[in-house]
Order: sequence, then C-alpha cells, then structure tokens
Amino acid sequence: MGYKEEFIDIYTQNVKREGSAELLEWLQKTDFFTAPASTKYHCACEQGLLMHSLSVYHTLMDRHFDPDKDNPESFAICALLHDLCKAQFYKVSTRNVKNEETGQWEKKPYYSVEDTFPYGHGEKSVFLIERFMRLKTSEAMAIRWHMGGFDEAVKGGSFAISLAFEKFPLAVKLHLADLESTYLREKHTSAMK
Repeated sequence: MGYKEEFIDIYTQNVKREGSAELLEWLQKTDFFTAPASTKYHCACEQGLLMHSLSVYHTLMDRHFDPDKDNPESFAICALLHDLCKAQFYKVSTRNVKNEETGQWEKKPYYSVEDTFPYGHGEKSVFLIERFMRLKTSEAMAIRWHMGGFDEAVKGGSFAISLAFEKFPLAVKLHLADLESTYLREKHTSAMK
C-alpha cells in the first residue's frame, strides 16, 4: 500500500464527523499528497508531507494512545492534519550548483517557500480544517501548538503554550510525536540539501 492509500485508509476508518469527506475531497485537489514537509530538513522530497503526517500518526498511536482515555478520531485528525498549512506552500525552483567532479555549473532543483496565505503555522492548519469540519477544543489546541518552542508566538515571548499544554494533554502528545518523527524517525529522508 502506498502512502496516499494508507493515509486515506486511516483517515476514512477513523474520521467520521460531518465535513470530513469534503475535507478529504479538497485535500485531493491540493498538492498535499505530493508536497515536501520542509525545504531541506526532514522529508524534503516528493510526498514528504504525506510521509511525515503518517509518521506522526504512527508515533502518536505507538507512544501516547491510551484506549481508556484517548479518542482514536482525535488522534487521527491531529496527526494526519497538523501540517495541513504546508499544502500549497512549497514550490520547486532551480539554482546553479558547481559540479565538483566536472567543474561545470548545473541546474539543481530545490524547494522554496511560496506562502500565499501567511496566517501562521498551527493556526493556519486549524483555520483550513475548520473550513470543512469542526474541531474539538483539544484538537484545535494540539494542532495550534504542535510546533512547541519553534512556534513564532513562543519565540516572541507568548506563554499561551504553557497553558495549552497544561490543560490539553493531546497538545503535549502531538508535540512529542511531531518531535520524535521529525528528529529521530525521519532522519536522512530529504532529497534536498
């Protein structure tokens, strides 16, 4: 089973709320299933965003899912859609790079950011999801704050993340799953340097 098929299978088995089918239909009209997850770090390759979303889902389920306390639908929504903001976000550009063996200049592809809707990171994902289906407060908080200390608001001095992590365990779990996926499970997954 390919990444796209696995994503759709997990999504349709777990996400049943009103608007979920319309959201999935919209996703298929974007580059979500082919986009990279970053410009040169983790999963900077075709389908990287999809690979990362699935990695976060599996990490979240393997490490943090408690069947007595946690909701499988919430876990699927948060993990699979936390980086929805990266759909329609990257473009392939080229630059000249000198080939060390031949001494010739060659055009090499790279990913660059083309943010046509600069709304923030986690908050943009929440906004895009809620165009189609309502999120529970815990889900919205988890997606909004999944970047942890890398979030621009946190870097700017906001303490709201502390409150979110204190009140919503799902936010902490998603952040930890995202970190583990990015820095441990997805090492050496980038085609771009």
